[in-house]
Amino acid sequence: MGSGWHEWPLMIFTVFGQCVVGGFIVLAFALLRGGLTPEAQQRVTTGMLWLWVLMGVGFIASVLHLGSPLRAFNSLNRVGASPLSNEIASGSIFFAVGGIGWLLAVLKRLKPGLRTLWLVATVFLGIVFVWMMVRVYNSIDTVPTWYGIWTPLSFFLTLLMGGPLLGYLLLRIAGIDGWAMRLLPVVSVLALIASAIVSIMQGAELATIHSAVQQASALVPDYGSLMAWRTVVLAAALCCWIVPQMAGKVPAVPLLSVAFILLLAGELIGRGVFYGLHMTVGMAVAG
Repeated sequence: MGSGWHEWPLMIFTVFGQCVVGGFIVLAFALLRGGLTPEAQQRVTTGMLWLWVLMGVGFIASVLHLGSPLRAFNSLNRVGASPLSNEIASGSIFFAVGGIGWLLAVLKRLKPGLRTLWLVATVFLGIVFVWMMVRVYNSIDTVPTWYGIWTPLSFFLTLLMGGPLLGYLLLRIAGIDGWAMRLLPVVSVLALIASAIVSIMQGAELATIHSAVQQASALVPDYGSLMAWRTVVLAAALCCWIVPQMAGKVPAVPLLSVAFILLLAGELIGRGVFYGLHMTVGMAVAG
């Protein structure tokens, strides 16, 4: 029993990966919708560097979980048959296509048509990557606390909360302040509300799940308080982002950076609870 902090490499890998995919979607949309000068487009593209830095940190964390780099290569042995292999493969392809395309774009070696293809393909690969993350846990029917609707909802809600904030931060660093950016906080707020509802409903369901030797509600005794703190931290993050806009001001980059750090902290709390809820059915399961 615990809060799942022993799985911190996986917590970092999944949370960072989902935020990066969401952030890339925001930046790709900004580039695809037009209206930016060539100089502004180049600044936005250059700013994508931070996405690949975060993704690199996530992959390094995942390797630490496996114990050694050689085991990371072994995890690709069953691509197509193993959800874990599919996750690593899809993440690597997303990272490679996104990173190589970014480098070519920064060096101005991508023609407009190829740049559009790169952006659309990378968005698609990112969504596939997140779905493959979901399948690693949601395909294990012997772990009833993961096998259900809450896992895909939680993972994609992280994308919808963290992605808009990260994308907004990088757009502000690039000096972009378009009207469409004002819609991004709405997406994150709605995702936070949905996430809080998911936490409450999942918490209620835990009391109905047990094996012959284990009660799901006993896996994380502090489930309620941890998820409450998570919600408070996430709400604080979004307040740092939204309150200045309500006052008619553009949020400063340092404040947005604090907001994103708070959001990461809140999501890491939630992901720690997720891993803490791991259990196997044992002899029997009810729910």
